[in-house]
Amino acid sequence: MKNNFLSGFGAFLCIAILAYLNLSDQSNIWLIPPFGASMVLVMAVHESPLAHPKNVFFGHIVSAISGVLIYSIFGISFWSIGLGVGLAIFFMMATNTVHPPAGANPIVAILGAKGVGFIIMPVAVGAFFIVLFSVIYNSLLGRKYFTFKDFIK
Repeated sequence: MKNNFLSGFGAFLCIAILAYLNLSDQSNIWLIPPFGASMVLVMAVHESPLAHPKNVFFGHIVSAISGVLIYSIFGISFWSIGLGVGLAIFFMMATNTVHPPAGANPIVAILGAKGVGFIIMPVAVGAFFIVLFSVIYNSLLGRKYFTFKDFIK
């Protein structure tokens, strides 16, 4: 029960900080829905390969690139959304950075008509913040979450 509380509290704290930044900085979006799902992995199943920092960070970036690329070429359609998600899965698998929540990034990018800036902000910045927060938080709790050896696997 204690572990459940600590995992939920960590997710609350990280997302609350991103939400605060999102609400206080009207010029940038800091928070996207896939980040909530990322928190489930990094807090509740932090030892899963899908929750590793490499997967969280690069999985989000690769998926965002897929969405932005498909939108820039094909625009918004039912098949471009499907293609964006399929391409994201292909590239996450090819780069060994599978992170299931990132599979939603192409949907956000295509439906939101996002450009290249979306890849940097909120995706790369937000994913980096989640990784940094998770490394620190899980370390403070004495949880095995990340080693540099894990990063290069």
